[in-house]
Amino acid sequence: MKSPLQSFPILGTSRRSALQQLSAVALTGSVASTAGWPLWSVAAAPSAPRLVTVGGGITEVVYALGAQDQLVGTDTTSLYPPAALATPKVGYMRQLSAEGLLALRPDAVIAGSDAGPPVVIDQLRSAGVRVELVAADHSWDEVRRKVAAVGRAAGREAAARELQARLDTRWQAATARVQTTKGPGPKILFVLSHSGSPMVSGENTAADALIRFIGARNALGGFQGYRPMTAEAMAQAAPDVILTTTQGIEAIGGEAAFWRRPELALTPAYQRRGTPGALVHLDALELLGFGPRLPDVVERLHEQLVRA
Repeated sequence: MKSPLQSFPILGTSRRSALQQLSAVALTGSVASTAGWPLWSVAAAPSAPRLVTVGGGITEVVYALGAQDQLVGTDTTSLYPPAALATPKVGYMRQLSAEGLLALRPDAVIAGSDAGPPVVIDQLRSAGVRVELVAADHSWDEVRRKVAAVGRAAGREAAARELQARLDTRWQAATARVQTTKGPGPKILFVLSHSGSPMVSGENTAADALIRFIGARNALGGFQGYRPMTAEAMAQAAPDVILTTTQGIEAIGGEAAFWRRPELALTPAYQRRGTPGALVHLDALELLGFGPRLPDVVERLHEQLVRA
């Protein structure tokens, strides 16, 4: 995931001068390859703003709006739809480079509020690039803010309003379905295990919000963010279901290898291993990206884990 684009090489100049040169390039529309590093060009209508998106959910909105021809770059979390994989990459969302971004000559950069570092965001604005930062609070309003921000930046505000109306209808149908289910719902533990030691999700996380959206209970609470997965935490949580990402399952070597972690042996979910619903995994972006697919994810997980 973390593979930042190397900085655009400007030799014999200060950083400020380099940024000024790149800004001038953006204004003249002239660009060439430097030191063997290819600068990408994406065809777009002259009046169509050139976009860079930072955040997989934001990139999905661009495609949902049909504005993909305006995309000149995306970050490494932008993995869906498959066509997004072929876009020039600007690096990991928290390790951006102003030189690399400006080399793509964007008119606008749309990113989550956690994108950075902050100095890069300031440099983009100083170079005349419009920057739209979308606050993340793990709510349906977050999705709506992404749609509105992309609509503004792409010059497609009317289309964004139409897309939002369709998504709102889907969201209302999904949440209405959830509300018809009685009872507290199963206890679900979200495990993040893409690399290193597995972490479990507490409150104020995308996973916690998703679990509540589907009508279930987060097996862990009383702390914010993520903590290491320990035997003590597993015994306390006693989850009925383990929810994780497909990437995490692949990283550890498959479902059988996942269940071999000794901490999980203390959970009710472990006793049900091998049965449907004991261990559920989805693509990380689909599960936690809070993009246009969120209503479908909520509806599907509710049917699979709560109504089953």
